[in-house]
Amino acid sequence: MRRFFEAVEMDQLSCELQRFSTEGIHVRWPVRGEHEYNRWFTSRIRDEKNQLNVLGFIRQSTAQPPTGQHDYRNWTAIEHREILTTTVVMVMKTQTPQVKAALGSTQVLDCHFAVDHKAANIAVEWRKRGERTILFQSGQSGVTLGSGVALKKLSSGDASYSIPFSKMSSEGTYICSVTVLPLHGSMDISLQIQEPPRVSLNIDSSLTLTEGDEKKVVCEADGYYPLDVDILWTHQDAADVGRRVGAALPKVLDNVMYSSHKAKPDGTLSLSAFFYLSAKLSDSGRHFTCSVSHRSLRVPIRKSFTLTVQEPSKQLFVVLCVGVLAIVVGFLLLLQRLLGGRRKHSW
Repeated sequence: MRRFFEAVEMDQLSCELQRFSTEGIHVRWPVRGEHEYNRWFTSRIRDEKNQLNVLGFIRQSTAQPPTGQHDYRNWTAIEHREILTTTVVMVMKTQTPQVKAALGSTQVLDCHFAVDHKAANIAVEWRKRGERTILFQSGQSGVTLGSGVALKKLSSGDASYSIPFSKMSSEGTYICSVTVLPLHGSMDISLQIQEPPRVSLNIDSSLTLTEGDEKKVVCEADGYYPLDVDILWTHQDAADVGRRVGAALPKVLDNVMYSSHKAKPDGTLSLSAFFYLSAKLSDSGRHFTCSVSHRSLRVPIRKSFTLTVQEPSKQLFVVLCVGVLAIVVGFLLLLQRLLGGRRKHSW
């Protein structure tokens, strides 16, 4: 089994040793010069990063025949400090216990096995937990069902399963099973769909407003999966922008509102966080940032803009005054005509 751990630090591994029951099945293991009967154990070795899972079947030969009952009812006690002479006879391994897949990506679920003798009668099967349909099966009779496994590689112990185009329905736990009677082992491989969000603002990186104006500012996270996403709006004064030493930390906006999660036809989701910005001269130069966090991202995605606030234009004030004056003059002239018409009519 050592060859499966050549690139792994030993202090990163955990090992679990258990007895293994053949459920009353007795098949002589084809090894010369040893006792006909066996006692079985399994060792399950994992690394702390969950990037490796190895299952080993360990045989202890014995001259004692089975009792006719299930072996787990008649296991011989192992004495303290007793030394058992055993041999690893079959190994299963996966280097993909957990797979994170983007939509449309090609994935290979790793499953390898090795047996200590040639011409072993081996059966390989792939299933998805919770579903009855068999994804792939290569039986001891030589009949093959399903697809996804390269038949030419099976003879060398490679039973890896390929998913050519990952979809939402691809998510779940896949089970790779190998049977060499009386042994049966399986590996669980979890596939999780993770799609990172696309983040956008409804404004450019620079926003110019006139004092007193109000603007709705929207930050949208679109096309992400699974559900959990966090959108945070912060702001920083102009004096602190770009300073590395002595700058105040960005402050969280407290007037942010959120839309509901919206499901898209492809199964991904979208969410927006928005606020209404009232322009004040004292806010000119302020830097606003939207940060989006999601489990598919190592670091948050950030989108920012800088606010510039201008005073109302004097020219605009003059135009408004002239406009109001014109309206008043027009109203007076109209009123004068109406009054003049009534006087002529009275004569």
